[in-house]
Amino acid sequence: MVIAPLDRKLLRDLWRVRGQALAISLIVASGVAVLVMSMTAMQALDDSSRAYYDRARFADVFAWVKRAPRRLLADIAAIDGVQMVEARIAQFALLDMPGLREPVTGRLVSIPDAAEPALNRVQLRSGRLPDPLRRDEVVVSEPFAEAHRLRPGSRFGALLNGRQRSLTVVGVGLSPEFVYAIGPGALMPDPEHFGVIWVREAVLAAAFGLDGAFNDVLLLLYPGVPAVDVLTDLDAILAPYGGIGGYDRSEQISHWFLANEIAQLQTLARILPAVFLLVAAYLTNMVLARLVYLERAEIGLLKAFGYGNGAVVWHYAKMVVVLSLIGLLLGWVIGQWLGHWMTAMYAEYFRIPELTFRLQPWVFALSAAVSVGASLIGVVSAARYAGALPPAEAMRPPQPPMFRHRLAAGRRWLAGLDQPTRIIVRQLLRRPGRSLLTSLGLGAGVGLLVVSLQWFDALDHMIEQYFERQQRQDMTLVFADPKPASVLRDVARLPGVLAVEPARSAAARFTVGHRSHREALVGLPAAARLTHLNDAAGRPVMVPPHGMLLTDMLAGKLGVVAGDRVQVQLLEGRRQRIELPVSGIFESPIGMAAYVDLDAFNRALLEPGLANMLQLVVDRAEEAVLYAALQGLAPIAGVTLKRAATDKFEETIGETMLVMVFFYLAFAGTMAFGMVYNNLRIALSERGRELATLRVLGFRPGEVSYMLFGEAGMLMVLALPLGCAFGWLLATIMAASFETELFRIPVVIEPSTYALAVVLTLMATLPSVLLVQRRLQRLDLIAVLKTRE
Repeated sequence: MVIAPLDRKLLRDLWRVRGQALAISLIVASGVAVLVMSMTAMQALDDSSRAYYDRARFADVFAWVKRAPRRLLADIAAIDGVQMVEARIAQFALLDMPGLREPVTGRLVSIPDAAEPALNRVQLRSGRLPDPLRRDEVVVSEPFAEAHRLRPGSRFGALLNGRQRSLTVVGVGLSPEFVYAIGPGALMPDPEHFGVIWVREAVLAAAFGLDGAFNDVLLLLYPGVPAVDVLTDLDAILAPYGGIGGYDRSEQISHWFLANEIAQLQTLARILPAVFLLVAAYLTNMVLARLVYLERAEIGLLKAFGYGNGAVVWHYAKMVVVLSLIGLLLGWVIGQWLGHWMTAMYAEYFRIPELTFRLQPWVFALSAAVSVGASLIGVVSAARYAGALPPAEAMRPPQPPMFRHRLAAGRRWLAGLDQPTRIIVRQLLRRPGRSLLTSLGLGAGVGLLVVSLQWFDALDHMIEQYFERQQRQDMTLVFADPKPASVLRDVARLPGVLAVEPARSAAARFTVGHRSHREALVGLPAAARLTHLNDAAGRPVMVPPHGMLLTDMLAGKLGVVAGDRVQVQLLEGRRQRIELPVSGIFESPIGMAAYVDLDAFNRALLEPGLANMLQLVVDRAEEAVLYAALQGLAPIAGVTLKRAATDKFEETIGETMLVMVFFYLAFAGTMAFGMVYNNLRIALSERGRELATLRVLGFRPGEVSYMLFGEAGMLMVLALPLGCAFGWLLATIMAASFETELFRIPVVIEPSTYALAVVLTLMATLPSVLLVQRRLQRLDLIAVLKTRE
């Protein structure tokens, strides 16, 4: 095989700058890896969920009703656009799990007596469906079965409408409705304390008095039919029977979590790779510009021998393409590995039967186009300079850049510096643009470290703000229906209960002009002690006797400020429509809701003295006795333990965050190393003759090293505050991009986080300093002095 002369030169050039080339390739690889990881994981979630939804006939519209006769199904099926309708019974119940003293909440969902569900089908992972003739047989959700080591033949207890039943597991399954299964009032999936139980319809109908009726309905629409038109007719049919308003798939809690995770992966794929590739583009420009500067004479000879401008430009552009391809291949390998890992992690959280990692050709094509394109854009100026350089001018040595004394004229402090330091300062001021860009590149690495580490600060702030300041209770009891004050008194007399406080939550639709949003309206006592609402400054906010308090997220969605009035359509009971003023807006990192005075809430509903939630402070020493006593209480839909919710939140978010931060720290360290190493190597290449001359003139090795590394040190000193500011800005952008209706990631960065980012940056740059110092010590003074610049 014959290699063209310019290609042989290209190989020699690459070998000569191999260290710098490797650093650039590693930065390109980091950006490509993040892009491939995010896009492949996103595609795995999206493709797998869509395929699963189609196979299992995941419903498009959902509606809950208090009690509706089955004859209404014909009217619902007649709604334009409805392809299929399925009615069922769904209830919450307390479960008595062997080996666990804490109460467990179960979501009981009916399946037809003599067939499989037509919508939201249950995919069996083991066992079989319940026998219609055996009332105690059930299928349990796979995460719940794994958490409690249940298998076909296992038994556990359940409190069905106040009656204790013993249930036998005959199957383990999954459903598209519970890909991300969370219990009432919970923030994260907790299969130890919440599970889904599928039971034959006749069993639930008899237990909850729903013979010939249903309380939950699913609709499958024809493709292209807008859900909003169907929901209007559906609500009109169900309203007389206690319907609380239907909602489409986008508001279904499991799908909502999944869709938000996919959106966050898209955001991640847009932001972080851009930072890496911009830095890589700048580094390639630095390296190529220096190479062109050193090879002016060679460029002149090439043109004198007949090589055209295009051939010269393509020669140097090929170097960039080679560096990009090396980084691209390495990024593909790392990105695929990280994509496998992330997909496996999502398989633990999103229970999709066939959530598998698949190589997506378009992802590799996109990453190749973006990485190579960014690198080529970065070297446009250097390549154009090489192509436009006339042969006669190229044969002459370039005029050295002059230090402009006027820059120092007004700075008498420069005269007070020692000679080596003055040399460093002059070198930086000689090329202020390059110095600033180098500091910005170094600052990008610092910023990535800051934004990676700040997630821990944000998590701690969310836990402190929500679980410790706002939520003072230890336990929350949720009832299926509002209960009178006598239930509160009964609970207060239970063993271990130190304090009890009522609350009431109802679904409502908030409307301001053309903006409308469905959310919970929560009633709290006027002097609530267990729920503390705080404003952005941390000051307590009291629930007003008239009007309502809104979370900042809900206020933003409705576009209202304090003093505005909101139309509130209650979706329960008599479905009253009331107008309430916004008395205040407070900051909450978790959830969206509106809060009103409990007594005023009940008066609006014409149901005084009722509550469907009780918040408890309990004695830890008597928890076991209290849990047993709850079994004899009025039917409870669910029990939420704050300690378990906090532990699960920290475990789920913390574990994922720890691994992700580790990868981003590695990527940010790679960027810092690459920036410093390239800067030092270029400085050594540019100033080799100068440094050798100083050595010959009697400067000590330490002084020469100081002049070389002092320049990088000053750039780093400038880069550190820039990087901290960039980290705050990037954290703000990412927090806004990752914001959902459930979580708002606060931009909280502790001083210790900035300090740790600075220390890690300095540690990442230390290897590059040692490598260049070793090369400086081996500098051949005679050979360098003979080199013609």
